[in-house]
Amino acid sequence: GGVVADSVLMDMASVPEGIEWQAEHAEKGGAPGTARVIRATLKLLDGDTAIGRRMANWQGLVVKDAMPLRIAGALHNLVLTGEDQRLENVYAGRMTDQTAVDALVCELVETYDARLLPWLDGPPQTNEAGRSASLMAGLLWLAQHLPPKFEMIELGSSAGINTMMERYRFDLGGVCVGPETSPMQIKPEWRGAPPPATEPEICAIRGCDVAPVDLTDRESALRLKSYVWPEAYFRMDRIDAAVALATEKTPNVVKADAAEFVSEALAMPQEVGVTRVLFHSIVWQYVPVEQQQTVEAEMGESAAATTPDKPLAWLMLETNRETFKHELTVRYWDGSDGCGEPKLLAYAHPHGAWVEWIAAQDISNLTAC
Repeated sequence: GGVVADSVLMDMASVPEGIEWQAEHAEKGGAPGTARVIRATLKLLDGDTAIGRRMANWQGLVVKDAMPLRIAGALHNLVLTGEDQRLENVYAGRMTDQTAVDALVCELVETYDARLLPWLDGPPQTNEAGRSASLMAGLLWLAQHLPPKFEMIELGSSAGINTMMERYRFDLGGVCVGPETSPMQIKPEWRGAPPPATEPEICAIRGCDVAPVDLTDRESALRLKSYVWPEAYFRMDRIDAAVALATEKTPNVVKADAAEFVSEALAMPQEVGVTRVLFHSIVWQYVPVEQQQTVEAEMGESAAATTPDKPLAWLMLETNRETFKHELTVRYWDGSDGCGEPKLLAYAHPHGAWVEWIAAQDISNLTAC
């Protein structure tokens, strides 16, 4: 469907239509096996399992709640933990007949109904290192306008994968930043002009989540992997690289909701010559409206008190609900007139496979890798 249809779908409550939309979305995203598994869950709606009943009577917006992805993650987890690996044939493209996949998914849900049911309790935690490519490009851009030393605070950090980005190596359209020997090498397909070749320094970075994931715990890492479409091997490898880095030095993520975390973080004294940056990626839609309003109010209050040597920025990679594009936008305040306007810097693939840079910039000082 077109943009209008998609926007309507995001808000729709019809369970079968929501499942079908999610299956098509997986197909377009290069995950045909996952699409077949999601489509097979349609057969659960009339069945006699606790999962089927809960899905059929879903109290909410099917696509916005990512309900089909919750059950897809649960089923993938059976394979990853070794408990039942029969879906491996579907993910690998060896079993492509939808009727056969339907039967297998129904059988798995009947067998593991109680084990899988809790996966419907909360949204997928998709902590994707690839998204940090856009965020780092945002810092390269901010470093042209503000002190290039950054104190970073993240909302919805999940396992804190993005709170380790000062330890990643990035190649962003030929502009390289970060330690060369990092196990996390991020090089998205770059579209458009390269970002500005500045030298941002992350001097502090931490985050919050309502349910933080401990990357160093095997079961938690497997849970995180469960939400990754198994066809995306490179994403699985990135979680392994993140686990290696987290084992060296644990990410700084506290259990807190967005509103309380931001209030506390903004109240902390800010160092002179350091830019404070609030950032988040594919999180805002899950933050309750009253918390969004609190965060906006707190940021507004802090923005009013900024000075050129104690500036504030807000960097976000979020889904545009009208177009379904993932947009990197930035706002910043340094006490001067007319600052705070949102600027669209880039469009990006939801998992960081490509970044399309659209910010106007001076590229005369570009440094090659």
